[in-house]
Amino acid sequence: MSLFIILNNNGAFTFFSGILQLPDLVLHDFIPWFSKHIIHYNYDFTIYTNGSGDTSYNWVLLLFIFLVSVSGCIIWSVLDRKRKSYNAAYYWLVVLVRFYLAFTLILYGAIKVIKLQFPDPSLMRLLQPFGNASPMGLAWTFLGFSKGYNIFMGIIEVSAIMLLFRRTVVVGAFLSLAATVHVMTMNYFFDVPVKLLSSALVVMCLFILAPHFLKLYRFFISYESQQLEKMYRPTFKKRWLYLTAYGAKYLYITASLLFLISSLIEQRKTYGSAAPKPFMYGIYNVESTKVKGKTLAPLTTDSTRWKQMIINYAGFARIKKMNDSAANFTTVFDQKKKELVLQSTDKDSTKYVLNYNLIGKDKLILSGLTEKDSVSVSFKRKDLKEFKLINRGFHWVSEYPYNR
Repeated sequence: MSLFIILNNNGAFTFFSGILQLPDLVLHDFIPWFSKHIIHYNYDFTIYTNGSGDTSYNWVLLLFIFLVSVSGCIIWSVLDRKRKSYNAAYYWLVVLVRFYLAFTLILYGAIKVIKLQFPDPSLMRLLQPFGNASPMGLAWTFLGFSKGYNIFMGIIEVSAIMLLFRRTVVVGAFLSLAATVHVMTMNYFFDVPVKLLSSALVVMCLFILAPHFLKLYRFFISYESQQLEKMYRPTFKKRWLYLTAYGAKYLYITASLLFLISSLIEQRKTYGSAAPKPFMYGIYNVESTKVKGKTLAPLTTDSTRWKQMIINYAGFARIKKMNDSAANFTTVFDQKKKELVLQSTDKDSTKYVLNYNLIGKDKLILSGLTEKDSVSVSFKRKDLKEFKLINRGFHWVSEYPYNR
């Protein structure tokens, strides 16, 4: 378990992340070699841990950790077979697990409370056919829709802070178990690629609660009065050592939380709901297209004629064609010249240099030259309140279920 924590820091130990990333310099070469030559499992060896924590690299790394742990356990048991107990070693292992679990859940809880992990449904999501969403995309849209649900989930996860204090460890472990089981089931049943980490967090909660299972069973199932045993803790012969140890603990906790909060506030302003909307943010539906001054009749099977332009993120736009195919473009606005440069992100590198004219709040005209022909496209901005997902709101009284 300690080896898993060291090799999967996941940002839990903020001030040690640089040191804990050093093993990757070796593992990124060793794990592919181990996979290819020892277990004879071939995969794309250029892929490491990324947005997915369930890559082939991660699975092989988990197997390697398991083999090293079993081997180490056998060797240690043989060499130190005369020792009757490992109270001190067990205590420090529990401390490591508690801190890793607590800071991991505090991080995940905080980004839910400020609604950074699950953003509001994007304009692309609102336009995407329901059946075309992936299971993970469906989960992210569902969770991102409700700010209140995000805060609720976040508070439960942030309550893992109780794991950091000896008197509240059991309560903190119970709440952490509820939070991690919820996350794990979402990851399994919606195919979210964080199954390894979420499963490990559940195991860690159970590991912390394991010494209390019997008494908890008697209390909750048999209704017998029980008193939990106090956790073992090391003794300090000198008071200054005691004060130094606990001072360092609370200093680290305080510094980590302050650093986390400040960094998340900055990220919220850059990426989250507090981030400014890009210029011309919105969904623009094509009303008419003119070539050489003549209005063209719309053709639903046309693979070149534009149907919509969606600007969701700064520097990017998506163009939907009449046949519902889509193309992505980078955008550069020159607000002095009233000029828009669209550069395709596809291999064809299509480029448009167009003049834009905003008329009121919901009218846009793009015009310019395309293959020596003058082109003018008139758009109308869609009112986002037309989406039921946005305009439904909350109702205490509902005469009938509003299930659409």
